[in-house]
Amino acid sequence: MSGRSESFKVNRKPITMGLSQFLASTYSLYLKTQNFHWNVTGPIFSMLHTFFETQYEELAKAVDLIAERIRALDHYAPGSYAEFSKLTRIKDAIGKKNAEEMIEELVADHRLMVDLIRELIPISEDCEDIVSQDLLIERLRTHEKTIWMLDSFLG
Repeated sequence: MSGRSESFKVNRKPITMGLSQFLASTYSLYLKTQNFHWNVTGPIFSMLHTFFETQYEELAKAVDLIAERIRALDHYAPGSYAEFSKLTRIKDAIGKKNAEEMIEELVADHRLMVDLIRELIPISEDCEDIVSQDLLIERLRTHEKTIWMLDSFLG
């Protein structure tokens, strides 16, 4: 007897592959947000510096939750820049950006994350994985709220 419950007889590879892409994209967004935290300038520097810090700290916690979920499903969690660069949907921030460009780019990236989550929820259903589905729904809530908050900076 393997010690695994009956639920592990379901093929979970589709959701773990999707969660791996989600992990890489979340990590990439974390790194970009931290970059913007370090490099933001302008009249609302203090406000954005603090806001970006709150955001990248929240994303760091999410990275850990996603990786641990992949491992709980008995699959390898990617964890290198090389793996992440192949899996992520988030593009690197290239060149110097002003505060408004940073916000616009983060809004677009959070929208990409929302799209990815909406693709993964039906996969989690097909894989009978309500725990991953719960994680995805919570992340969806967070990304949608972040979009709203970032958009409010743009007026």
